Amino acid sequence: AKHTALPLPTDLLDGVCISANSLAEHCRWGTRRYRLDSETANSSNDGKLYRLGWLLKAASLIDLTTLAGDDCPSNVVRLCHKARRPFAFAVLDKLEFEHGIDKDELHTAAVCLYPYQLAAAKSALDQIGASNRIRLACVATGFPSGQYGLESRLAEIRWAVEQGANEVDIVINRTLALQGRWSDVYEEVRAMREACGPSVCLKTILGVGELAAYETVYKASLVCMYAGADFIKTSTGKESVNATLPLSLVMLRAISEFHARTGRRVGFKPAGGIRTAADALDYLHLVQFALGPDWLQPNLLRIGASSLLGEIEKSAFRLLIGRDATAGDLPMA
Repeated sequence: AKHTALPLPTDLLDGVCISANSLAEHCRWGTRRYRLDSETANSSNDGKLYRLGWLLKAASLIDLTTLAGDDCPSNVVRLCHKARRPFAFAVLDKLEFEHGIDKDELHTAAVCLYPYQLAAAKSALDQIGASNRIRLACVATGFPSGQYGLESRLAEIRWAVEQGANEVDIVINRTLALQGRWSDVYEEVRAMREACGPSVCLKTILGVGELAAYETVYKASLVCMYAGADFIKTSTGKESVNATLPLSLVMLRAISEFHARTGRRVGFKPAGGIRTAADALDYLHLVQFALGPDWLQPNLLRIGASSLLGEIEKSAFRLLIGRDATAGDLPMA
């Protein structure tokens, strides 16, 4: 069963004050070890294996996403095939025969799309035998703005669940958050938690780039977790400012506080603007720095991205094959 709502403590949001300078410094420390290791490792075989391991980990945490207005079954089916086989055959063969890695275990965590495309995605995952490996996620509740009536947003969730969604990425009403109406934010997210039912994962998108202050991001994170969120997610990918390391660290600190208060582990999903392999590894190491290695699993960490997987594939190809990939080497890129 997924999380349920907890009563919102009356003192929860009192006295929140966050230093931007301190955040920036902690972000530098959180990613510094990985960068030093990578620089030292580039010329050694052990170092290449170290980097390769992190790349494979990053790929396994991706919610492979398409959220375009012209999505149709053909590109949704292609997305599902890419999620199931995220690397070129040359890379998969090297991993299997030289490193003993079962290529059948290499896949993304989920595919993420609009609710209307769920049927096509479910059919595609069923046909390739991946329904038990790859989660089916969709956005809902008036994505990306959330500026719709609550009843219509709840109806969206229920319809998505009926269509087979395992996970629903909802957007909070940023107006309520910016006005400091935290009890209203809590009640809306709690109703969304109930609409998902006991077996569907609820990810709450904060839209951090539109929340104006680190303190607001922190408060929104805590309120959503108390309302029953299984994950808190940075962004829709449609804002002018999406995931950043400092904003992510604010959310990770909120997850840590919530865990200390309740004993519950809530997942984290950065999304929007994470385009390179180096970007992804920075986020993995920041999560490890803030929450520990236990959070580096698909049930507690996801990366929302569309083009990132192709960049990870290119980096893995370069490490394993010893040259840059051409367009013909990566036909599904």
